[in-house]
Amino acid sequence: MKSHMLSRSVLAVALLTVVFFQSTSSVRGESRNVADLVTAHLSAGEFQAALEIARSVPEEGERAVLLSQIAEQQIQAGDLTASQATLRQMPLNRTRIELAARRASRESLNGTGADFDSLIELIQAQTSGPWQEIDGVGGTINEYETGVRVDPTGLLSRLTRTEETKRLQELGIQSRQASLNADMAVDSSLRMVSLTRLEQAVAERLARGEPVVESMRNLAGLYRIQHVFVYPETGEVVIAGPAAGWQYTAQGLPLSTRGSEPTLQLDDLVTVLRTFSAGGEGIFGCSINPRQEGLRDLKAYVEQSQAKGPISSTSVRSWVNQLQRKLGLQDVEIYGVPAASRVARVIVEADFRMKLIGIGKLNGGAEIPNYFDLMTSEQVADVSSLDALRWWLSLQCEAVLKSENNQAFQIHNSSVLCQSENQFVNAQGERIQTGQAEATNRLFAANFTEHFNKLAQQDPVFADLRNVFDLALVAALIQKEQLAETAGWDYGVFANGGLYQPAFYEAPTVVDSVVNHRVFNNSNIVVQVAGGVRVDARRLVVEPRVSPRLNQVAVNAQAPELAEGRWWWDLNK
Repeated sequence: MKSHMLSRSVLAVALLTVVFFQSTSSVRGESRNVADLVTAHLSAGEFQAALEIARSVPEEGERAVLLSQIAEQQIQAGDLTASQATLRQMPLNRTRIELAARRASRESLNGTGADFDSLIELIQAQTSGPWQEIDGVGGTINEYETGVRVDPTGLLSRLTRTEETKRLQELGIQSRQASLNADMAVDSSLRMVSLTRLEQAVAERLARGEPVVESMRNLAGLYRIQHVFVYPETGEVVIAGPAAGWQYTAQGLPLSTRGSEPTLQLDDLVTVLRTFSAGGEGIFGCSINPRQEGLRDLKAYVEQSQAKGPISSTSVRSWVNQLQRKLGLQDVEIYGVPAASRVARVIVEADFRMKLIGIGKLNGGAEIPNYFDLMTSEQVADVSSLDALRWWLSLQCEAVLKSENNQAFQIHNSSVLCQSENQFVNAQGERIQTGQAEATNRLFAANFTEHFNKLAQQDPVFADLRNVFDLALVAALIQKEQLAETAGWDYGVFANGGLYQPAFYEAPTVVDSVVNHRVFNNSNIVVQVAGGVRVDARRLVVEPRVSPRLNQVAVNAQAPELAEGRWWWDLNK
């Protein structure tokens, strides 16, 4: 049987996407002489002479290569001012960005302070964007992050507005006629859960040495949150949304009997309340990070392998397995919430499963094709160097409405946003941001975002993630609008250091790199390597929009006389 020979091309996606192609180029004698002259001047430390020769080269690509060599030598020699001037003469490409980052790092070591701001301005000024800081939409460049990020405060600031119709006021009037049925399993389009009454009931059980009951742990069967109310007169903070009974899966996950969605969890609520309150970090998330030495070894192995020429088709699998071994373990980083919390467990699992969908190890459904399926042979052929493609999950929300008296809030269409970015990986295994993503990378993220809710119906892990995001949004809203202070509530046993202890889970610390591959055109091997989640709820809640029609909603939604220990009620339609 004839053995096909394939070029050693690597694509590692999610946290790492590496694409290599074997390429050769001929150099004219004249060009070689110019390159030799530049090299000779550099060896003698004659940077200006080398620059004059490099500038005289008419071919842009060759000129850029010579200028990069000069800039690199200037950086190594510590002539950082001159190197900056040289970099400005180069086209904006990965080499220039890598050298600019190396120069900034050298400045930091010299005590002059890293000039990362200049690097960011350079990228933004000389690329088409769009950029969030300049155009109001598009990419951003900031501290490297990946996985899951939850920080809703800024988002709340941007989305919250005053509601001007009377719809919520009418809803509040209806909510005054609450149904106090004793059967929590009854479906309800709007169930009210008083967080302050619930906290008091939990505190009383803890004081008596009694366990917290299932109805409390499952927040009376709530599976989404649509409203938040505060009642200064009675000192209550109330959340509301659709609810039903629940049943447990074989893995112990409580799913709503109405739509098979996971119920909201008290443990998650307490965890994020503590994150978004005094003493908390105000942000949380996770990332699954390839180790720098693993990236360095992987890049070196690919370059060495590529130099040997084509690879036999019968050797592809063993070669791919070697790539996985070179990359090795990836570290799990969790911040903002306890690593042993249920929240941490949910966001890490959701992040990893998202990456598996991206590399084709897990089926995301017809609407969310994996990265391989989105690539064309032409796109594969266009890539010729080491890239890191990353995807991460964050909170998105259509709008947050509030009443003029700041006592009623409505959350519109909160969900999960998948974002993407291309990065460079240098010889040291460091990842360098670009703030932008190529078309296929963006398309996967867009498909994942657009069809997330359908995916959540099929995979409870993602529905569970959305629940955590909803609770984080509520916790940030309570903090930002000072609803607890308005109600005179100090969080009691739910506060940082409070007596209520959420369940503990084994904290993940490392994961194996997961590899998948595909051969394009019988010649190019594309390899994907999966390795977080960041929740920045404050970004959503800085300044909610005022809505006059919500003025009376909080009053109207207030519960009637409740029995001692009663902490939930339904809208009676």
